Amino acid sequence: MSTMPSQTPAAVVAAGADLFATAVASQAVVVERVDWQPPMDGTVDDLAIVAADPLRKQANQLALSRMLDVQAMLVGVAPASDVLGLEKGEFLHAGPPLEWARASGPMRGALMGAAAFEGLVDDPEDAVALFESGADVALEPCHHRSAVGPMAGVVSPSMWMFVLEDPATGRRTYCSLNEGLGKVLRYGAYSPEVLDRLRWMRDVLGPLLGEAADATGPIDATAILGQMLQMGDEAHNRNRAGTLMLLRDLAPALVRSSRSPEEIAEAVAFVGGNDHFFLNVAMPACKLALDAARDIPGSTMVVAMARNGTDFGIQVSGTGDQWFTGPAELADGLFLGDYGPEDANPDIGDSTITETAGMGGFAMAAAPAIVRFVGGTVPDALATSRRMREITLGENNRWPIPVLDFAGAATGIDVTAVCRTGILPQINTGMAGKVAGVGQVGAGLVTPPASIFPAALAELARRTHERG
Repeated sequence: MSTMPSQTPAAVVAAGADLFATAVASQAVVVERVDWQPPMDGTVDDLAIVAADPLRKQANQLALSRMLDVQAMLVGVAPASDVLGLEKGEFLHAGPPLEWARASGPMRGALMGAAAFEGLVDDPEDAVALFESGADVALEPCHHRSAVGPMAGVVSPSMWMFVLEDPATGRRTYCSLNEGLGKVLRYGAYSPEVLDRLRWMRDVLGPLLGEAADATGPIDATAILGQMLQMGDEAHNRNRAGTLMLLRDLAPALVRSSRSPEEIAEAVAFVGGNDHFFLNVAMPACKLALDAARDIPGSTMVVAMARNGTDFGIQVSGTGDQWFTGPAELADGLFLGDYGPEDANPDIGDSTITETAGMGGFAMAAAPAIVRFVGGTVPDALATSRRMREITLGENNRWPIPVLDFAGAATGIDVTAVCRTGILPQINTGMAGKVAGVGQVGAGLVTPPASIFPAALAELARRTHERG
């Protein structure tokens, strides 16, 4: 009886428990470990239904291509009352729908400050009774008016908005102007200096930027986002290069504007000294692209992720405007001064639209310096950008990441991939104090509540079943 000689494999791929991989590696065999785990609990049947949907593959290809075809151009800066139709007593906020009774501390603080800014009350503290009664005020998500807002995301009629447009379709999206860091309205602060800054932005900065934007003509925000990734920004918590490129494009028109030299100098110093200023252009640029992928039957692509400080919600192309929500979670990161986890509010803001489009936490490999702001390590940042490719439909070649051999940013979060792998989207974020009026307390990393993806998958499966 002859026997075949034993052969040692050149390499072994191991998935699941690490015990086998360790044993093989100890015998001098190259082992490639695959980070695998079973699908999320309760999703197997729904995954099978959605996987068999004949519309899914083509629908996702269409959603991704529509998104990638968008060219976001900054075409203006104008009051929210003009471009959003906001009237006295109407306020927009970040995240899915929310009523005052469930609003977190920073959301309440921002609404109180905005009410005083609009002259509805003399003292922000008096706004509590106004919002509790609900008689003369109305709250609505920014997303419901083609807008986005960072952190609390509160927008009131007198605030000036960036206006982004896709020239091919004429669709537009909007975002308020960035106030900077620290004690600012979007973090729930409403002290006199916060309101004074808002009034200056209304009376000086907004009109000046509006005049400069009109004189300059459309500015290619999509192209700036691509350049930012080559220069160490990831367009969520690091926007230094983007801010300076925007200022460069607007500077000639700013200098030639009708405002006084003192006002121009003050505005240029404010924008140049606010490294987050471009975030409020990046966000509507990302929303403009994602909105193009909405309402495609059978598509499992996420088109919005947003938080209101109480709930974290997602919207999916194939399920229309329906929100799938779960409790917003606390970020894990670095804190300012003496603040700690006990001072932080759960995750808040529409700025996760950047991650939804492939920026922010998905592009951390392009911005290794971000770890000094949100925590983690440079290897963590590289690993995160690689891991996000496992839950996305493709990549955006207009947004290449140098350290990943110029591969495009991972783009198009796929609900089925999240449920199948258990990998959640990675978000880097600022942290607001949980008490109204405190402001920013830190920055860190966070993921959505896992439950919202099986909920979205179940609705996709239901719709698939209804179509037969």
